[in-house]
This record gives sequence, C-alpha cells and structure tokens, in this order.
Amino acid sequence: MTEKEKPTTSQTGRFDTDEEEILTEPEPVRFVLSLKEGGERLDKIVARHLPDYSRSRIQRWIEQGYVTVDGKAAQGKQTVVGDEEIVVLPQLAEEDLAFVPEPVGFPVLFEDRDILVVNKPAGLVVHPAAGNWSGTLLNGLLHHLPKSAAIPRAGIVHRLDKDTSGLMVVAKTLEAQTHLVRQLQARTVRREYLALVWGETPVAGTVDQPIGRHPKDRIKMAVLQTASGKPAVTHYRLLETGVCNGSKVSLVKCRLETGRTHQIRVHMQFSGFPLVGDPLYGKSRLSAVFPRQALHAFRLGLLHPAKNEWNEWMAPLPSDMRMLLAGSSITESERWYESDYS
Repeated sequence: MTEKEKPTTSQTGRFDTDEEEILTEPEPVRFVLSLKEGGERLDKIVARHLPDYSRSRIQRWIEQGYVTVDGKAAQGKQTVVGDEEIVVLPQLAEEDLAFVPEPVGFPVLFEDRDILVVNKPAGLVVHPAAGNWSGTLLNGLLHHLPKSAAIPRAGIVHRLDKDTSGLMVVAKTLEAQTHLVRQLQARTVRREYLALVWGETPVAGTVDQPIGRHPKDRIKMAVLQTASGKPAVTHYRLLETGVCNGSKVSLVKCRLETGRTHQIRVHMQFSGFPLVGDPLYGKSRLSAVFPRQALHAFRLGLLHPAKNEWNEWMAPLPSDMRMLLAGSSITESERWYESDYS
C-alpha cells in the first residue's frame, strides 16, 4: 500500500480514503467461558470480556439477538454454567453512525472549489447530536462532497437552529475553513435576518447583553450578567407592523455582530418582543399560531477565502413565512432586502 493509498483518520473518528469515508462493522467476538465463570450472569461476563463497551449496551445486544451461547440466542438475565462458547456481534451505536453520507436535500445558492452557500430549510438539523444522529445537513454534505470528511465538521463553520431557515456558508477546504472562522471571530461576516415578533417594537434598537446557558433550564439560553455570559450584540430595525391572531406583531430586520446560540430569540425576548411561533422563548398561549420561530437568515456577506473579494448572497422569505405575514396584513416589499450597511 502506497502512502497515498493509506487510510487516514478523519475528524469524525473514522477512516477515510481520498474519495470517501469508509465505515466498517466490527468483527464478531468469540470466547469460551471457564468453569470458574459458571453461575454468573451472562451480561456481567460479556462486559468483563469486552471492557470497551458499557454493560447497558451489551444488555441491548442480548435483547436484540446479537449474543449467542453455544449457537443459541442469549436470554436476558441468563446465568451461565461454564465452558459455553459465547459469540458477540458488536453493533455500532447511533453516535457511531452520525458522520456518514446520506442523500439529504438542501438548496445550493453558490458553489466553487472553496466554499458552498446553502439556503437551509426549516426543520433541517445542521449537526448530529442527541435525538438527531442522522438526516442532518452534515450528513448531506458528506454525501454531496465526499472529500469533506477530511475537514472538521464537514466544513461547517456556523449554525442555524433547526427551525430557523436561511443562508449558511460551508468550507470545502481546510484553508477556506480557517479563513472563514477568522472572519467570524473578527465579526466581519455580515448576517441579516427577518423576524416576526409579538408587540410593536421601537423604530430601531440595539441589544448589547451577554448570553449564556440558562442556570435552571439547560435547554435554554438566557441573558446572564455573570462570568458565564458571553458578549452578544444584536441590532434591529422595524420594517412593518400588523396583527396576528388578534395581537400586534412587528416585522424586524436583525443584524448580528456576534453569533451566540439562540441570540436573536433570546435578545428579542429580553427586550419584550419574543418571536412568533418560538416554542422556547415565545408566548405559550400563542405558540400554535406558527409551527416554528418566525426567523429567516436572508443575507450573508463575506470575503471570499481564496479570491479575497467581497461576496454577498440573499434568500427571500420562504413560503411559510410569506403566508404568515400575509395573514398578519403585512405585504412583502423589496425594501426589506436592501442592505443597511454603508
């Protein structure tokens, strides 16, 4: 095997070639019990022979038929006699299967040899995590770009919440990823959002409040005036007002200086204007008005990492938000999409 042909370990923890990630099933494990092991529970013995796997996982394998005793399927809480042949077929856990290519569809607005700009639809998870180990944007990127397996997080440099739609940039090379991360850290990437919020906001405003993990509800983020709060700045401008389900609503354009988790959602709630449809930070009595937070990342601007030229992309509102606005007596206007940057 030449040096070029030799597999390398990618950031996903798998082995990959120059063309695609290769994920293989573990080989069966065989061993014969000693007579001294007679009288013990099978799951305990198997856990001792396979210390790399937890006892709970081994118990699942026994229940699912992946462990045999003298050629017969093992039984839960089975006690062994001794001298039996045990065969275990280890199974990959969900998290082990997370970083694999899948044909996940997503609209591509721009692509060249260095970057990819996608218009993420609402409902698409960006990165595998508990409860969403497959069907993510990352899985789709590995299918669309097999070589991205060699790049950390398949080139993903920033995220959008599952139910937020809009523009994201993805790096196709390590050099492009480094360049984009530095731009994000320097706060030079331009990101603008359209959001429908409850209430009538001021004509314009800036929320400069640190954000961190909620001290009691770990699913949420919150404004925190403590050391655990990270700097976060959101600028917003009122575009239109309307009425939704009998309550006043405002369409605002938000511009981020920072990119904290749930930043717009947290900052607008903190200001007294939670997003319509937001299941975490919105008004519970009106949560059924819209099936997701009414938030869309419509503009993305950045310095091309290879050409050193300024590039900008725009994605108009998706159909569900257009229908929401129409039902709130708000008519779409081209001026919404005009840049606020000088």
